[in-house]
Amino acid sequence: MDHHGNPDRRKLNVPSSMPQGMKPASGRTMHSFLTQRITWNPCGDKYCAKVEVPLDWDHPEGPMITLALKKHAADKAHGSGKGHRSGKGQGATLFLNPGGPGGSGQEMLDNFETDQFADYDVIGWDPRGTGESTPVRCGTDAQTDAFHALDFTPHSQAEWNALTSGAKTFAQQCRQASGALLDHVSSIDSARDLDYLRYLVGDEKLTYLGVSYGTYLGAMYAELYPQRVGRMVLDSAVNITTKEPPSQQEVFDKSFHEFATWCAQPRSHCPLKGTPDQIVDQTKGFLDHLGSRRLTVRTVNKQAKLSETDAATGIALFLYLGRQGYQQLAGALSAALNDHDGSQLYAAAGYMYGRDPMSGKYDPTAYAFPAISCLDTGDDGMSEVRQDWDEARRKAPLLGEAMGADPVCAVWSTTPVPQLKLTAHAAAPIVVLGVTGDPATPYQQAQWMAQQLESAVLVTWKGSGHSAWSLGNQCLKDSVTRYINDGTVPKDGKIC
Repeated sequence: MDHHGNPDRRKLNVPSSMPQGMKPASGRTMHSFLTQRITWNPCGDKYCAKVEVPLDWDHPEGPMITLALKKHAADKAHGSGKGHRSGKGQGATLFLNPGGPGGSGQEMLDNFETDQFADYDVIGWDPRGTGESTPVRCGTDAQTDAFHALDFTPHSQAEWNALTSGAKTFAQQCRQASGALLDHVSSIDSARDLDYLRYLVGDEKLTYLGVSYGTYLGAMYAELYPQRVGRMVLDSAVNITTKEPPSQQEVFDKSFHEFATWCAQPRSHCPLKGTPDQIVDQTKGFLDHLGSRRLTVRTVNKQAKLSETDAATGIALFLYLGRQGYQQLAGALSAALNDHDGSQLYAAAGYMYGRDPMSGKYDPTAYAFPAISCLDTGDDGMSEVRQDWDEARRKAPLLGEAMGADPVCAVWSTTPVPQLKLTAHAAAPIVVLGVTGDPATPYQQAQWMAQQLESAVLVTWKGSGHSAWSLGNQCLKDSVTRYINDGTVPKDGKIC
């Protein structure tokens, strides 16, 4: 579908001022970037660096932005050398992307099992617009609070008008604070950054592990630079096809029913009582009540109001974790339903929004997510927003209503980048990981990605949660480590 006729996207004037973290045009040539070197400095038990890149790779003489990197150095004593550079061009660096879009690769590295890849330098970088790289900004924390306090479940034209107006205000704040950066944070831009980082570390081919949105970035890289793909793992795939997967609301509904079934079992020691259907009905009643009367919650430094969209978003966070999140979800729901204490759900929603529960401040993820998403993906404006929400409410009776409409991209101020068909023609084998019970990126999407990327093989973990690598069993992890460390490509269709 051609989405470039959106009547609701607005072309706002780009402020002439430089957003924080952007440097004015320097007249640099591409040669000056190709001769740049990374200077690594110790930061705790790792090494950190900043690298300058052009805001626009097609105009290297223009403004510059900064990418922040963190490295866990290879274990020099390990000695096998399997991951080290060879005449075959296999690199010695494993690059990580945690998804989002907007997630911090540096933070992913801090929690990553680097010991599984001892021969590799493992690098997490914050993609442009995120984290400690030159970040997208969108006004003050109070202004962002006001945006999240909007009614995302409108049922009258007046309520729709208020939501649209609030989304336009947020989009305008982003343009005012971020300027021209908003036009240059697409996945195409980040894939070009990633290829530049590969070049700077001296690897002929890219070794990469990307989760969730990171699968899209990896697939984009493989499309743009198929001959430079070394070993690539794409975990919990987004939809790169034109097929229509179940909506995220539908998948979360299914995941909640699985939670309710677990909760109704006596051995679960779940504080919620009743049959699975009764637990679903109690939760639905609570969400509906919030739709007419928000619940006052006490945070560390203020009082706030829990909306039905906040509560549904908080529930979704726990469902992301699969069975590992069930006890926490049960506790948060019990507190809300039985004790009228919505603070745990409010904090969980805040995490999803990128808000620190202690300080109330928003991290760059809060703004990078819409900035990247709205640049990568076209849409048909507010009419499509209404249609999508109506469909979600029909197909996801529990959470479809409460998760609300999503108007941000419909009124965003950038023009979407070209939509490329990603096939990675002539790339080396790519390993796609899928989780059968993934509530965030439905399993079908992993199947579709593996079918569309010409060299891909699919490895399936029969489990629940988001991210096969993080949550999967030893069979899954062994498949990944053998592939990255030794180049052993798993059998297509392998099930763990």
